[in-house]
Amino acid sequence: MPCRSILRCRPAQRTGTSGATRLRLGMALCLLGALVGGSVALPIAEASAQSAPAKGGSIRVSGSSTVFPITSAAISAFRATKPGENVRFQLLETGTSAGFRDFCAGKVQLSNASRPISTKELKACAASGIKFLELPIAFDALTVAVNPRNTWAKGISTAELSVLWRRSAEGKIMRWSQVNAAWPATPIRLCGPGKDSGTFDYFNKAINGNATDSRRDYTSSEDDSVIVNCIAKDPQALGYVGFGWYASNTNKLRALAVNGRNGLVGPSAQNVQDERYSPLSRPLFIYINDRMVREQDDVLRFVTFYLQRGPQFVKQARFIPLEDSTYRLVETKFYRHVLGTSFGGDLPVGLTISQALARSFSQLRKPVAR
Repeated sequence: MPCRSILRCRPAQRTGTSGATRLRLGMALCLLGALVGGSVALPIAEASAQSAPAKGGSIRVSGSSTVFPITSAAISAFRATKPGENVRFQLLETGTSAGFRDFCAGKVQLSNASRPISTKELKACAASGIKFLELPIAFDALTVAVNPRNTWAKGISTAELSVLWRRSAEGKIMRWSQVNAAWPATPIRLCGPGKDSGTFDYFNKAINGNATDSRRDYTSSEDDSVIVNCIAKDPQALGYVGFGWYASNTNKLRALAVNGRNGLVGPSAQNVQDERYSPLSRPLFIYINDRMVREQDDVLRFVTFYLQRGPQFVKQARFIPLEDSTYRLVETKFYRHVLGTSFGGDLPVGLTISQALARSFSQLRKPVAR
């Protein structure tokens, strides 16, 4: 299983939000603000370049390859500040499931996740006495992509994706024409995430109705760069990756519009923010070990820095940021040490932005766990 600690940075990309979505989210955030006592901007100590330098601790992060470039950008920026210059980081790209195994075993302070924690993982954390904070940091448009030399496929339906990717297709659906009769009878090469990936779980739940219902005869990896290269090298290839990986490789990949609940819609920041790209849009998270953030100043400084500059790092990695006011709610959740998950071990598929945010901050309605 590949895991890497290479830090990447990508050019920033501006994204917008429609007026209707802004109004809808603003109303939801006002309600959430009232639920936490009328304030959505509780202060967290600023981790500025003028702060005293850290003593040289160590922070370990593993998990999602989708979230990897966002956290990588945060680490690069933090290490350029006075508080972060002596902090050592180990950032591993292992896949969400493997990241949660490390996290619930107490091996890492932070876990990158492209899906919420599962019931099995909740039990593992509880057995180890691990209490955690679940913090949404971005949105993603799971992107179905082909090689740019593919001249026939412009869009694909969720039904066609299921025909192609479900377990029963293994060894049987091997040609493009078997998916759509208008496409050529040439062999199709599939590229996608491995079973330790949260992207694998989410895609199969959304398309096939079950997180484990997937064919196995394809080129798989928990490393998204492997998937990108798999598609880029073969005109007959098709695969799926997180939006940031597609947006950073538009010279190598071409995205297909997906015919889902709202008709034929392409993956884009605007379509996710307008709640049109369904069911393949999803929130992205970081999970923080609560004891370690209370006891290790460098962890506290880094997470504070990460959250205060969240939109910057998300845009740099070409993903879809939350509203600035929503990041203040995330800071509030972190500052108050609101523990546990808002998703109850479930893998929700097809939530709108408003629904996902309301679920993510539902814990703020409850007394703070101690």
